Amino acid sequence: MVFSSIAFLLFFLPAFLILYYLADKKYQNIVILIFSIFFYGWGAPKFIFVILGVTFLDFYLVKWMSNTQTRLYRRIMLTLSVILNLGLLFYFKYSNFFIENVNSILAIAGDKNIHWTKLVLPLGISFYTFETITYVVDVYRKVHKPLTNFWDYQLYIILFPKLIAGPIIRYHDLADQITDRTENETVDNRLIGFYRFTIGLSKKVLIANHMGQQADAIFAMNYTGLDSFTAWIGILAYTFQIYFDFSGYSDMAIGLAKMIGFKFPENFNNPYTSRSISEFWRRWHISLGSWMRNYLYIPLGGNRVKSKKRLYFNLWFVFLASGLWHGASWSFVLWGAYHGLFLVLERIFLSDVYNKIGKWPSMMINFLIVTIGWVFFRVEKIGDAFIFLKQMFAFNFKSDLSFDIEFYTFFALAGFFAFFTMFKKGQQIQDAVFINDYSTQRHFALSLMTVVLFVISISTITTFGFNPFIYFRF
Repeated sequence: MVFSSIAFLLFFLPAFLILYYLADKKYQNIVILIFSIFFYGWGAPKFIFVILGVTFLDFYLVKWMSNTQTRLYRRIMLTLSVILNLGLLFYFKYSNFFIENVNSILAIAGDKNIHWTKLVLPLGISFYTFETITYVVDVYRKVHKPLTNFWDYQLYIILFPKLIAGPIIRYHDLADQITDRTENETVDNRLIGFYRFTIGLSKKVLIANHMGQQADAIFAMNYTGLDSFTAWIGILAYTFQIYFDFSGYSDMAIGLAKMIGFKFPENFNNPYTSRSISEFWRRWHISLGSWMRNYLYIPLGGNRVKSKKRLYFNLWFVFLASGLWHGASWSFVLWGAYHGLFLVLERIFLSDVYNKIGKWPSMMINFLIVTIGWVFFRVEKIGDAFIFLKQMFAFNFKSDLSFDIEFYTFFALAGFFAFFTMFKKGQQIQDAVFINDYSTQRHFALSLMTVVLFVISISTITTFGFNPFIYFRF
């Protein structure tokens, strides 16, 4: 089940909210937990016991670790928990990839292949694995005390708004909200949460899906026969699809959380307006960047290293890991290395170049860099990705394909809203919707707008027939 499905919007969500609001405060977490288990079980019934079992083991490992002051025992418990979680992630997500590469080497050597039953990837495993690691690490570092109730910890991991597509929330940022959300459970927050959810739903259904349908059609073609115009339309459509899909889903998660008293961190902040790749990663998938910085980059030494070579290695290693986190494919690794390369180049000289050429040229250059990078992210085989790139820069713009007015309309809307905050008025409007306090008049205007958008989105889902969930790959 996903947020943009009819089953969720018309059945699951209303039933959940009615029962949650009617329940006594001491039973509200139980309501969330039951619905979260059902939510995950609906989409991955075979794997619900995996996530429940892992959380059971983690809870008691961390509890034992917290109760001992012996440094050796604490490290052993930390290591066991990290190995358990990363081991499961590797088994389900990367074992197929590992076996395929081993078999390729064996084939070259003339040996027999290893027989292996391909595994199905559990929904959201990349997201909740990182959250289980934040729990044990935060407790180990004594950033926050562990939860005393097993079901509260279960709720932290399986909380359905963030379960399958994030944001990735560090334990100490959510721990106190699990046990007490009284301060945030207001009528204002419930309304604002609904506005945010509906805006995210609209981004996903009205923009991302229209972009995705055209992108899928173009990426399904024979790349060697593509003209440059079609190739650029395909990658730009995907560039807008992945942004509005992912940021829309994050908006829905943040909105849902706000409706039940939780405060989730922002996950996107207009990344295509960035003037450097460093800035792009401060704006794109913010929760992943924060996790990588706190649990990988800083432990490696971060910026506090003795040589620039080690600094560049740290940056590159983190982005190689980030690429691999997104998917078990060499194309994802190359995508991570590509971004890591530009981060290093910015440290060496590119940042000075951007400062000299100014705001708009640097933004356009970085949008181009990011767009080219999405080719490696979208195309599974590296060889095919380079063929696609070659066609993009073949400067053959005589296309046999034509695109209807509906696609161009949504394409224009995608471009407009992707760069909306580059203008002062656009930033003011976004702040008024997402940050500033609400007056009665603003509540009335947003209520009317979001009800209309909600109805249009429902209608589009039922008639459009294209509503993919791209996070199956992650």
